[in-house]
Amino acid sequence: MDFGKYKYEAAVKARESRKNQANTVLKEVRFRLKIDTHDYDTKVGHAKRFLSAGDKVKAMIQFRGREQQRPEMGVRLLQRLADDVAEVGAVETTPRVDGRNMVMVIGPLKNKAEARAEARKQQQREKSKAENERKQRVDTSSAESVTQSIGDAFPEELRRAASAPAEKPAAEKPAAEKPAAAKPAARKPAAPSAKPGAPKPGAPKPGGAKPGPAKK
Repeated sequence: MDFGKYKYEAAVKARESRKNQANTVLKEVRFRLKIDTHDYDTKVGHAKRFLSAGDKVKAMIQFRGREQQRPEMGVRLLQRLADDVAEVGAVETTPRVDGRNMVMVIGPLKNKAEARAEARKQQQREKSKAENERKQRVDTSSAESVTQSIGDAFPEELRRAASAPAEKPAAEKPAAEKPAAAKPAARKPAAPSAKPGAPKPGAPKPGGAKPGPAKK
């Protein structure tokens, strides 16, 4: 016999036993004697959730001041709690005074292993339901093509008007050509200006001899 194989199988069995093992936990829910309605509903919801998971619930009422002289009010409140959670739990310990507190223990109707098995079955049912819904969805890829268009919803007159060929707009007259602008006359080249200091033709030279008197 292979000793290594034996040790492996023993470890697997121990792991499976620990997986199926369920330890009951004692959950605690605290109240005040003058608790409000909405707060009470919240506490009842917590107690139901704990009992549904297979855990025990320890309900505790805390008395302050002169409230310790009215223990019957605490008993009525705990009895009301027991009636509200009767569908998932039963009273294991009747209300008893513990110092300034009053305590009552409620046990689950199902143990933790059964609660886990039921929760597992519920998950499987939800999963199968989701798969069935997914399969029942309409396959849009194989749907028949829609032949009717949006234009079919309009009146027949509008459809005829839309189908008639549209009239061509009258051709616009070509715009009259603007006369070409007259080109500016070419400027004549300016006459070369006389050099400064040059004598003008035909002008007597300065300092020249004056003509004498005419001879007889």
